[in-house]
Order: sequence, then structure tokens, then C-alpha cells
Amino acid sequence: MKPAPFEYHAPTTAREAVELLAELGDGAKAIAGGQSLMPMLILRLAVFDHLVDLRHLDELRGIETRGDSVRIGAGTTHSAVGRSAEIRSAVPLLSRATPHIGHLQIRNRGTIGGSIAHADAAGEYPAVALTLDADFEALSPRGRRTIPAADFFTGMWSTALTEDELLTGVVFPRWEGRFGCAIEEFARRRGDFAIAGAAVAVGLDADSRVGRSAIGLFGVGPTAIRARTAEHEVIGCAASEISAENVGRAAVAELGQVPSDLHGSAEFRRHVAAVMVAHAWQRALEEALDD
Repeated sequence: MKPAPFEYHAPTTAREAVELLAELGDGAKAIAGGQSLMPMLILRLAVFDHLVDLRHLDELRGIETRGDSVRIGAGTTHSAVGRSAEIRSAVPLLSRATPHIGHLQIRNRGTIGGSIAHADAAGEYPAVALTLDADFEALSPRGRRTIPAADFFTGMWSTALTEDELLTGVVFPRWEGRFGCAIEEFARRRGDFAIAGAAVAVGLDADSRVGRSAIGLFGVGPTAIRARTAEHEVIGCAASEISAENVGRAAVAELGQVPSDLHGSAEFRRHVAAVMVAHAWQRALEEALDD
């Protein structure tokens, strides 16, 4: 199949891009790497009269350390994130999530901003951003604003961005001290969308008690989900006294309606999610203890 006819626009600045989006209205769509959008256009699952190409916007690319945080331009490719020594050091969970995204060709063209703005419930980057309390920078003709990850994902493939708003950057806070992190997911084949997955970060104090905990799940709801009750329950507990299996069960207990489709029933996804959380928790905790 071929996409429906559309007009192509290639702005050279982010300001020009958002002005185009405002002028063209809901018939326009921004496209970056196109690794999520193009299949939908080709299958005519989505139709737009105008595509606004962001590939020429150098200002949307790059990685910058800013004291206790790291900013990644929305146009930075998955491969660039995966190769970055800054990301491996400051946001290791994001670095470890990158190899799970599709295949090499997809990572070479797909962008972190495109992945997050697409808001796929099975996407790794949205889950990591939510788990680590990232902030999203957005630009519109009205100016700039920052949106916390907790407020950004509003439903299946939907976000808090308005039609004339462009995601320009993602800011991840650095974790300091003794901490570990891990991401686990289950897919039918490597590179497929995750049936269920978990992203975990855990920080320990000098007495090896949990001082900080973050647990995110993906593939088991309309958006990525934080298991906040399960996170809270382990705070102050000695690392040696925490059962990874119990953490997994507690995290899944917070889930609402879990999707059921040809890839797996709701019951199966719940079971897999609990196992993924348990595995990720155990790996993250072991890393924190070794620190």
C-alpha cells in the first residue's frame, strides 16, 4: 500500500515548524525519523494532508549535561543515545533500554522525541522517562513550556502536546550515590513490541536500606504506568529482606484493565509483567549493592 497524498514541508528552524503546525491545523503532522509514523501512513491507519519534516532542525539534536540533569534534544537518534558515554554514566537506564528498540536500522533513524511523542504503550523510552521523572520541553507559537512526564502521557498514542506544539527536548535527572537500574521485557521475537516489560531503579543508603525506588511497567495498559504503591512499600526496608517476587506481585496489583489481544491474554500479560518486575528489581538491587 501507499500513503494517501500529502503536502511536504521542510522547515529549517523549530520556530518555523511550530508556526507551520499552527497554520495548517489538525491536518498537519510533524515527522522526525518516521519509524513509527510511516508504517501507519502506508497502511492508512493515519491520514494527514501535510507532513512537517523535522530532519533539518539541527537545534533539536544533541546531548548536554546540566549539573544534576542531562538534556537530550528531541531529534537525537536512538543510536546516538545508545552510543553516548554521558548517557551511560548519568542515565544508565536509558542507555540500557536502547538496544531493546526495534532493530539497528530503526535505531539509526528513529528519534527519542519521536518515540516519546508517539506515546506507544509498549515503548521503552516513554516508560523510562516516566520511571525517572523526566521533564519534556515543548515549543509552540505562544512560547516554551515544560511538561512533567507524569502529566505528559494522556492515553493510547496521545499526549498533552497541543496540535501546534513541538517536543524539543527531554531532561532526565541524574541519580547519585549507591543505585542500580535494569530494564526487562518479553517479546515474541527480538525487535518486536514488548508484550510486557519493566524499568526499575533503586537507591540504597549507607546501611543498605532502600532510600529511593522507581518502578515503571509498559505493554500492560494504554500508557506506561508507575507502580507507585509498590515503590513506596520498599522505602526504608533492608535490601536483604526484600523479595523480588513480592515486589513484582505488588507492582502488578496496581494495574487497571490490562489489554488482551492475539499476542497474549490479560492474565498472561499480568503474569509476565510480574516476572519482568521481579527480574529487573533483582538486577537493579544487585547493582546497587555492588556500588
